[in-house]
Amino acid sequence: MSGTSFTPEPKHRQDIAFDAYIETIEPNGEIEQIDEPEQVVATDSAGTGTGNLTETTEASETTAAARPIRARHVLLLGGLMAFAPLSSDLYLPSLPMLSRDLGINVSQAQMTLSACILGLALGQLIVGPLSDALGRRRPLLVGIAVYVLASLLCVVTPSISYLIVLRCAQGVAGAAGIVIALAAARDLYAGVPLARFLSLLMLVNGLAPIVAPVLGGQLLALVSWRGLFAALAFIGAGLFLAAAYGLPETLPPERRQPGSISATLGAIRELIGDRQFASYATVSGFVFAAAIVYISVSPFVLQNVYGLSPQFFGLIFGINAVGLVVTSQVGGRIVGRVAPQRLLAWGMVAIALAGIGLLIVVLSGIGVVGILLALFVLVASLGLITPNASTLALDNVRAAGSASALLGVMQFAPGAIVAPLIGIGGSATAIPMATAIAVFSLAAVAIFLVFGSRKPAPSAYSGEA
Repeated sequence: MSGTSFTPEPKHRQDIAFDAYIETIEPNGEIEQIDEPEQVVATDSAGTGTGNLTETTEASETTAAARPIRARHVLLLGGLMAFAPLSSDLYLPSLPMLSRDLGINVSQAQMTLSACILGLALGQLIVGPLSDALGRRRPLLVGIAVYVLASLLCVVTPSISYLIVLRCAQGVAGAAGIVIALAAARDLYAGVPLARFLSLLMLVNGLAPIVAPVLGGQLLALVSWRGLFAALAFIGAGLFLAAAYGLPETLPPERRQPGSISATLGAIRELIGDRQFASYATVSGFVFAAAIVYISVSPFVLQNVYGLSPQFFGLIFGINAVGLVVTSQVGGRIVGRVAPQRLLAWGMVAIALAGIGLLIVVLSGIGVVGILLALFVLVASLGLITPNASTLALDNVRAAGSASALLGVMQFAPGAIVAPLIGIGGSATAIPMATAIAVFSLAAVAIFLVFGSRKPAPSAYSGEA
């Protein structure tokens, strides 16, 4: 840090309620951290400032629970969380084209999606603990830069083998945006504000699955599937610039966790042994598995079996995503009056009805309209399940980065592993897709009823039981 002095401009009252640290760019380009008035430092009896770190952490938690939600946080972190839907949904309409162009079967084409999703899971497990040890900014910027490079290499890949490897690398790098966005949200907010903030992230994040497949379908009229990866590289570059210039460090040095392997394993063991975290993370895992099966298999079923065009499929996919956004915003508006656990219960009822209904429609041969209605309810239920299950899982955890990473692994891994296996059954019928979605949906409901329906430990959120 240079000796250049810098005096911040006077802040309005609402700006003082920002996070404990913000970054200010000095004229010489260096970054200086400014302590906000709300930062509380624990002191010992002599007033030396070396008191118990727990007191500082508790003060930070109290501040996070009272902090007003800022639009800048919503836009930036929502955009970073969009890496997952962007990486999968933009090129979904091109999967049948990709399989024909490379001369591969349905299962191999789905492996390009599964590789990306597994990369997202693995990357979160790596980046989460790193962000707890090093802060949020450095791992985030490195991850986005690698994502852009991997996307550009996908454009020129010569074979399916290289594409699968590059998609995995793309997922590992893109995980930085997802896990750090969630961890930064946990740094900044707690309790009801956190649940509301995650619902707002679903709104911004929900734009990606609405726009991406529609945009991908339209781009396919102009370019091949390779051109879609060029578009992903362009989007990644834009997010890199936004994060570099617009996202401050949210984890101050005194709240960082050791970054050794033993410390990471210890944090993971602690989280797995946490009944509240483990139960809600498992619920999320089964729900995401149902969603991943829908994402990876429906392009083949709806286009090959029911004759939808890539453009019409993209439109249907976007309409379903609108349902997700609407339910997440309704939940976000009432979460202060209705407890997150009850909102999660409503979502579980919806996904159970969707899973059972989809299987009945497919087996009875009602037709594509019934399938589309069931899939709409399935996707819409995620707007109630995802933010509230994540809030309940992350509530009262110390290492938000490690917890967010493990939550991401438990969300993405099951569906990524199962989706190609379903593809082995071919794309001539919707029965494998409907069966898998029904099984995962009912498994999520069972876990919730057995382990997650009890009232969670007291925390910063409040509302009706």
